[in-house]
Amino acid sequence: MEDSWLNRLDEEEAEFLKRFVLMSGSLKLLAKSYDISYPTVRLRLDRLIEKIKVWESQDIKSEFERTLLIEFAEGRINMATLKNLRAAHLRDTKA
Repeated sequence: MEDSWLNRLDEEEAEFLKRFVLMSGSLKLLAKSYDISYPTVRLRLDRLIEKIKVWESQDIKSEFERTLLIEFAEGRINMATLKNLRAAHLRDTKA
């Protein structure tokens, strides 16, 4: 249970998830509770979903790869940067 995706949530993500559940999964109500737009709430939820998929993936063996994909899911890096860093990492690990 130690590596569960639930244990990896930061405080803000846990609060978002708690509110989502308490609002019966209504993104409209969630947006209203945060006083932000529906598309912003949808983006936050989509990013959280992608992070959970990365954390739960059995196909990702490298912690570097997992970290890279989390950064991408959070919108901190774009697809071009993801591909460049992944390629550089593969070159380094094969050298």
